[in-house]
This record gives sequence, structure tokens and C-alpha cells, in this order.
Amino acid sequence: LTAGLQNRTVRRLIAKALPLALADPASAVDPLPAGVNRGRGFADARWALRAIHHPKDMEEADRAKRRLIFEEFFLLAIAAALRRAAVKDEAAPDMRLDAASLAAVRDEFERLLPFVLTGAQRRVLDEIRADMAAGAPMNRLLQGDVGSGKTAVAAGAMLLAARAGFQTAFMAPTEILAAQQYARIDALLAPAGVRSALLVGGLKRRTRDLIVDELRAKVIDVVVGTHALITDDVAFAALGFVVIDEQHRFGVMQRAVLRAKAKGHTPHTLVMTATPIPRTLAQSVYADLDVSIVDELPPGRLPVKTYVRAESAKPKIFEFVREQVTSGRQAFVVCPAIEESERAVHSALQEAERLRGEAFKGLRVALVHGRLSSQEKDDVMRLFADGFVQVLISTTVVEVGVDIPNATVMVVLDANVFGLAQLHQLRGRVGRGTEKSYCILVAPDGSEDARRLAVLSRTDDGFIVAEEDLKIRGSGDLGGVRQHGGDDFKLANLIRDFPVFVEAK
Repeated sequence: LTAGLQNRTVRRLIAKALPLALADPASAVDPLPAGVNRGRGFADARWALRAIHHPKDMEEADRAKRRLIFEEFFLLAIAAALRRAAVKDEAAPDMRLDAASLAAVRDEFERLLPFVLTGAQRRVLDEIRADMAAGAPMNRLLQGDVGSGKTAVAAGAMLLAARAGFQTAFMAPTEILAAQQYARIDALLAPAGVRSALLVGGLKRRTRDLIVDELRAKVIDVVVGTHALITDDVAFAALGFVVIDEQHRFGVMQRAVLRAKAKGHTPHTLVMTATPIPRTLAQSVYADLDVSIVDELPPGRLPVKTYVRAESAKPKIFEFVREQVTSGRQAFVVCPAIEESERAVHSALQEAERLRGEAFKGLRVALVHGRLSSQEKDDVMRLFADGFVQVLISTTVVEVGVDIPNATVMVVLDANVFGLAQLHQLRGRVGRGTEKSYCILVAPDGSEDARRLAVLSRTDDGFIVAEEDLKIRGSGDLGGVRQHGGDDFKLANLIRDFPVFVEAK
């Protein structure tokens, strides 16, 4: 019901519509098989449709509702099973190595690493290697908190692909992120003779043409790039493995175009995300993917100290930022919107002007937001990464990816308008070096949100944060990313009805 719409109007409309719906021959087709109905004591779909709108009593209404919720989950699970089955029937790149060769690749990779893999990284790498040697195309989601070492896991799989005679394509959402990932992967794998290249939009024509030729000639084993990888002229001699970083930034079609560049088979695919999706939700949102979780941080990573502070403390907070910067560190200040809006008091543009002229006067301050072109954003981020910019004022465009080991402070203004999962992502931008790091969440004085935000000061486990976020916000727009299938239900609710989902699946 809404303003001007009375209960009796809705009842009158339902009384007209229901007989028409039940008279439609299509309503005789029951989405649930007869055996499923019998086994669970459900009546047929027509009965459920009548009983939920026109029940004899509350018990009948509840029975109808339970049956329709089950039906929604059942259809979701069937769709995912069909997608899985379709992939399982496709030809995969043959990476089946005998036990001795597989062990040799594993040992070789561990010798290349300048650190020891965590137990979680080792477990996930074993799952991926088993998939790649199984004879059907891998379709796996790799989840792990910021800094949990997902890139190292992907590099271990790339070495296996190279040793089996296949090329890898690694797609990242921005040029600066692609450049950072390329630097890490090349440093790890070059000593093993694995040849890598970076393919992004900003390359000189001659350099780009040379890389494209070398990919076709199989001179290059691993190519790291942005959307530039899916342009028509990019072709591979033997593409066998595709890695997609921060997968929610790419559409289904873009992923499909990249996979289609493999000849005669469907490449093994690994999609990575640092957005912590609760295990419960991941089973449905990514029902057509196998899910691996790196749930352990490498030893020596210092937890980020998180504080929730009131607006009135801002002068003190900015003074603290200035102290950190003058002692050689860098800082982020995040605002929720580009311009003044009712939800957010701090407009990034106005805040940048104010801070430049007052609290951060004399410091090198830059501004980055969604209205800048990709090139402009990348230019600012590069200056920040190189240490020239001391304080970066930004909207949430910094949420994903950029690695600035020297940044030790993250201030989030109007933190009350963000979801917990998104704040956790932002917090992950600091604490990447050896220095002690801080995240300061600023909410209006006396805000009721302070209690909700306090979850972040109690834990740095992204999965616990995501579970809390889910309880508060529901399964819709999780962490600022609208997940496919997460909130398309009419009656079902993934959190409330999770046991029914598991049964239907």
C-alpha cells in the first residue's frame, strides 16, 4: 500500500485479476515437479496462487507462502545448475599433468616466492590446480580480503598454465591497477622464464602492435591489461587461463568476449573479488561458480586501528592527518558525493577547496572523483602512488585496488551513509606497508549510526563485517554492488529463508 492506495482497492483488483490468472492455461504448468510437491506435502501452483491471495485462514496463507518461496529458490538453483552443466560439457584446455610434474610445478612456485604462502593460500591453490587438471573448464570465484594475497594465488595458477603450454590473460578494471598487478606478477614469474606484458589503452602504437604480434606468436605467456584485452585485434596463440580482477566491475558480456578469444575450448576462468560476500549469500549470488575463500592474512600485516568519531572532532582529526603527512606519510579523505546533497553534507568538491585553504594549507592535495575521465583519474592516482600528492580527497572511486604502501590514514566523512562492507573496502586502502595505520569514520554528532559503525572498530574480518551488513541492510545492494540474483525475489528473502534455499538447492 502507498499514499492514496487503500487496502480495499487492492483487494478489489486482486478479486478481478485472480480468476483471469487461474483461467489462463499457463497457470496449469507447475514449475515444481510432481515428486517434489509430494515429498514436501505441497499442493500445486494454482492452489498456492489462490491460497496466498484468498486464504481460508492464516495457516493456509502460510502454507502457500512457504511453497512459493521454495519455488523461487528452486528455479534459481535450476538456472545455476543449467549454467554449470553447459560449462561442464564444453571442452577445456588440457592441463592434466602427472603427479610428479604437478608436484614439480608446486615446488618451483614456492621457491620463486619471497615469502611463505599462508595455509589458506596453499589450500585455495590446490583447489584451483585440481580444477585445471580435471578436464572440464574451471569456473571459480576467489574471494579474499584486501591484502590476503589473491594475486599470488593467481600467479601460482599462471605458472601451471605456462608449464602446460598455455597463455594467461589477466583483466583489471583500471590502467593503474593493471600496471600494479603486472609489476607483481612479472617480478614473481620472470625468474622462472615466464614472459609477461602489459596491454593498456595508453601504450604507444608501435609498442602495442609488438605485444599483439607476440601474443599471436606465443612469445608472451601472460598478458595483463584492461578492457584493451577485449578489442578485436587482440588474438592469442593458445589462451588457456583467464583471470578477472574485481569481477563486479566487468559485465557478463565483457567476460564472455575475453573467454571467446580461446580457440577450440573454453579457458579455465578465475574471477577474484575483495568484496566480502557472506558465505551464505555467495552460494546463491554466484551459484554457477565454485567459491574459494582466502580467509587468512599473511603474517606481519598490522591491523588497521579503526575509530568512530563525531563531526565536532574534525579539527582534531585533520590535525592528526597533518602530523602523519609531515612525518612523511600519505592520507585519504573520502566524501560520499561530488556535490551537496541531502544525504551527504560533505561535497567532495567543496570539501577539497575548504581543506586546501584551511586544515591542509601548504600540503600537496589532489581531488579524484567519478566525473573525471579514466585518464585524468589514472594521472592523479599515479601522482599519489609516486608520493607527490600527500593528501588525496576522493569519492568512493578509490574503493577498489590501488596499492599505496605509504598511506597510513583513511578518513571517511559522513561515514553513516555508507554500508559496512563498503567502509571495510575503503579501510583496506591503508595498512599495506610496515607502518601503523588508522581509519577514522566521521558521523554526525549524536548519530544513531555510531553503534552500527562500531562493528568496524571491533573486527577487521571482512566476512564478519559482511554478515553484519547483511543483517542490517538485507541482501539487496550489498557493499554498493547490486548482485545479480541477490534481490530479484518476489517473496523469498535469502537471510530469513536461508534454510529453505539450502533445501531447494
